[in-house]
Amino acid sequence: MSDVRRPVTEVAAGILVDAQQRFLMGQRPAGKPYEGYWEFPGGKVEAGETYFQALQRELQEELGITILDGIELMTIEHDYPHAFVRIHVSVIREWDGEPAGLENQALVWQDLNGDQLTVEPLLPAALPMIQLLKQFYAEIKTGTKSA
Repeated sequence: MSDVRRPVTEVAAGILVDAQQRFLMGQRPAGKPYEGYWEFPGGKVEAGETYFQALQRELQEELGITILDGIELMTIEHDYPHAFVRIHVSVIREWDGEPAGLENQALVWQDLNGDQLTVEPLLPAALPMIQLLKQFYAEIKTGTKSA
């Protein structure tokens, strides 16, 4: 982790992966920093919340779904001009409801096994998340990691 002197904003992000091995990305709406960039859903962790509780709340607010479980994938830090963030990333494979862009954000499913994404630009912290997600699923396929 970093020794940055700026305040750290704790963030919970979820990578929804469906039965067809597609993952969901959302486009940041107008008026937010990096508007138009593609990212994974999630948001700030509020006082007293665990990362999973924050993720449950954020995905209910953003997508209208209730997540049932999650697998911690990674923690990544990124120093954006507007904030230094520490992102706690979970893979979500079980949820109730159909994801919808409740904050006027576009949503798109991407093929986990595809060579290229169909959207750009990506929020800078999203690329290492995608790379680790692909590695995680490759290890499951080869049996070096359990799901």
